[in-house]
Amino acid sequence: QVQLVESGGGLVQAGGSLRLSCAASGSIVSILSINVMGWYRQAPGKQRELVAIISRDGSTNYADSVKGRFTISRDNVKSTVLQMNSLKPEDTAVYYCNAKSGQHDYWGQGTQVTVSS
Repeated sequence: QVQLVESGGGLVQAGGSLRLSCAASGSIVSILSINVMGWYRQAPGKQRELVAIISRDGSTNYADSVKGRFTISRDNVKSTVLQMNSLKPEDTAVYYCNAKSGQHDYWGQGTQVTVSS
C-alpha cells in the first residue's frame, strides 16, 4: 500500500504562482515499484482531468491547457512537485496526486487551488 500526501495549495491572484508537492509513504516494495507519478484536477461540476504526469525515466506529458505554464518534476522515486506559473481562474480546482505502482492506482486526498481574477 502507498499513501500520498499533497501540500502547497491555496489562494492566489491570476498571474501568480503556486507549488504543489506530493510525497509517498508506506510499503517500500510498492514505493519502489512506482513508475508514474502525476497530478490531476477536478473543478466543481466537471470530471477529473489529467494535468501532468512524469515517468520514472523522466519523460513528461501535460494537458494542452497547462503547457508552457506548469512544470512537473520528480525529486526521487517517492515524491513529485508541480510548479504552476501564470495561473488563471480556470485553473481553480482540487488537485490530486496520483501514483501508479504495478497494477495499482493510488490517490492523495487532494489540495484546493483557487485563482482569483
